[in-house]
Amino acid sequence: MNTYKQTQSGVQYFLKGISLAMTPGIRRFVFIPLLINIALLGGSFFYLFNQIGGWIEQILAQIPSWLDWLSYLLWPLIVISILAVFSYFFSTIANWIAAPFNGLLSEHLEAKLTGQPAPSGGIFDALKDLPRIFKREWQKLKYYIPKALGLFILFFIPAIGQSIAPILWFLFTAWMMAIQYCDYPFDNHKVPFETMRDELKTKRGKCLSFGSLVTLFTMTPILNLFVMPIAVCGATAMWVDVYRDTHKAINP
Repeated sequence: MNTYKQTQSGVQYFLKGISLAMTPGIRRFVFIPLLINIALLGGSFFYLFNQIGGWIEQILAQIPSWLDWLSYLLWPLIVISILAVFSYFFSTIANWIAAPFNGLLSEHLEAKLTGQPAPSGGIFDALKDLPRIFKREWQKLKYYIPKALGLFILFFIPAIGQSIAPILWFLFTAWMMAIQYCDYPFDNHKVPFETMRDELKTKRGKCLSFGSLVTLFTMTPILNLFVMPIAVCGATAMWVDVYRDTHKAINP
């Protein structure tokens, strides 16, 4: 395997996804995920920016009066935390809706990157596979919910909990973004969710840097409208370079 490819960071793979999404022959598979992402994230962030001020006031109101000085430190952390939670929640909904199209995009991009013949199945074939695809999305949600609830409780612990919760939320969101997008090529090869999760843990730094950039783009207005197909393409490139050889013999 190419040593240079093994040393590429998750950030490099995300940036590579930008150019891959615009590759001739791939652009047509980007169109539907892009439209879904624009509709959901665009609308949700319009709502968020009309509500976020009141939410921040409610959270800061829970801080004891003798710790009022912490408000100046906590305010930016709370903003980041709300953006991270909100962006992950709505990007998850977008990914549920776009899952068959993202899988199709990943499948065709992998064929192009590896020089294999393009898959013969189209959108209608992907739609026939919806029960299995949604079962996979549900597995990711079951993995997410208990950990998210534990982190959410931290926000009700004054000072220390409220200080570290936003940082942990961001890191956890980055990890979940890596799982979300790396899962498309893994799932195309029928790699079980638990196996995929454990393999990503062996390259945790690479996956966290990839997921962190996905999270930052998802939290940023305008940029978040385009992040979904870019992340799918970047994760597929990472699969081809880092993980594919492990499963090629099992799932050719």
